[in-house]
Amino acid sequence: MLGVVPSPTLVSDAVAERLQQFLDRMREESAGHGADAAAMLDAAAATLVGGKRLRARFCHAGWQAVALFRDRRAAEPIALWDVCASLEIFQSAALVHDDLIDNSDTRRGRPAAHRALQAEHSAAGWSGDAEAFGRSAAILLGDLLVAWSDDLLEEALAGLAEAAPVRREYARMRRDVTTGQFLDIAEESAWSVNDIATHVERALRVVSLKSARYSIEQPLVLGAALAGADDHQLQALRRFGHPVGMAFQLRDDVLGVFGDAAVTGKPAGDDLREGKRTVLVALTRQTLDVSARNLFDEMIGDAGLTAQQVSFLQATISGSGALARVESMIDGYAKEADRALAGARLDNAAVGGLRDLARAATVRAA
Repeated sequence: MLGVVPSPTLVSDAVAERLQQFLDRMREESAGHGADAAAMLDAAAATLVGGKRLRARFCHAGWQAVALFRDRRAAEPIALWDVCASLEIFQSAALVHDDLIDNSDTRRGRPAAHRALQAEHSAAGWSGDAEAFGRSAAILLGDLLVAWSDDLLEEALAGLAEAAPVRREYARMRRDVTTGQFLDIAEESAWSVNDIATHVERALRVVSLKSARYSIEQPLVLGAALAGADDHQLQALRRFGHPVGMAFQLRDDVLGVFGDAAVTGKPAGDDLREGKRTVLVALTRQTLDVSARNLFDEMIGDAGLTAQQVSFLQATISGSGALARVESMIDGYAKEADRALAGARLDNAAVGGLRDLARAATVRAA
């Protein structure tokens, strides 16, 4: 029915269909490159399976909010699904590189890309270091996915009057998330020489650049820009999208420490083993005395943490009040986002859908 916000399944199915068409063409174009190249394409395709399609859903919702405000009978153009699919390909690229940087073994309950490539090397009986091959191949796999994302975006924008603002926002998104990823890994090393009073601010900067803008705000703006949004509409969506994105990543940080591995697809306490200097960690350290803080610091980032040690760190974080403070921050960001859409010149039904998406992104178990 026109004017009704579609279910996540409808958006996911539309994006999956477009991705499959694109993958079929990529396989056809590289058919003469040999079996090893075909295996790389299979590995790339495997990264596109599953996931919440969150970025595609927010991009679609941004388009609806503007397009249906102008015309309640507006139908989604093919270009919209191409932009949505391009975002999902870029997300896969980011995850491949992120898992490599974090040395993560799993993603969505399956081996991370570098581990899967390592296993293929071993299974084929190739010579050399299988682990080194997996890591090198994953770098190139992520690069291929970035290229695919650009390819599909440019196909979507060919000949469109809205191409320039969409292209500018997409480029900004790529810069922001790359900078955010660097700041994330830098903080894992730089925290020890920075004033403890600055740690929360620094962690929030990572949240904003690496996730909030990239996961929520910029997909929303991309969809709206594709629909021809004016400055007022774009600013309303930015004011909504950024706090939702902040709440989304803070929820992700909570799940990275306290989440159920059977639900999240990642080992319990994985962020603790990886040494993530999240807002949770920064707030916890502020409450500890010197000896307790030193012990806490010694344990954070230890890849060999046992289940008992993870439980100890979880109890320390919860007992410090940091978990409650982060939950309060999530609630505050959600309320800020809700206020941002009041009086905005956007479609009412689409605004309702945006609020539903915001709740789904911030109140979740995976």
